[in-house]
Amino acid sequence: MAPPKTPLITVDIIIRPLREIRCVLLIERRHSPSGWALPGGFVDAGESLEAAAVREAKEETGLNVELELLLGCYSNPNRDPRGPTVSATYVANAQGEPTAADDAKDAKFADPADQSLKLAFDHRVILDDYLRYIKTGEVAPLRNCRS
Repeated sequence: MAPPKTPLITVDIIIRPLREIRCVLLIERRHSPSGWALPGGFVDAGESLEAAAVREAKEETGLNVELELLLGCYSNPNRDPRGPTVSATYVANAQGEPTAADDAKDAKFADPADQSLKLAFDHRVILDDYLRYIKTGEVAPLRNCRS
């Protein structure tokens, strides 16, 4: 039996127009798995999570972002059909118009509460946690914890 595969480290970024909390930027993925997603990607060797979030935002949307907070870490082993990943998810503010680039074939601002969005990965869970945060000020809850 092969040893378990160590999860890859990723970042996701909830980008919103400057201080506008009910609107977030989504990208349409160019590669599989298809669907709309939060901008993000893999952390490079020697790169901090924060630097990766800023870089991925710029690469996929053309926007310079200001990170506001770490919403949470997402580690469900099935969150990515390509293999196990752990994502640090940030909330960020940006100014300007996004331009889809790199792994994004389109970009749009959307209401994070819109349940009809066809989202990739576990991004519905992340957006629900974001909605809880803007309503209560609480960051993502701990999941699957056992004492």
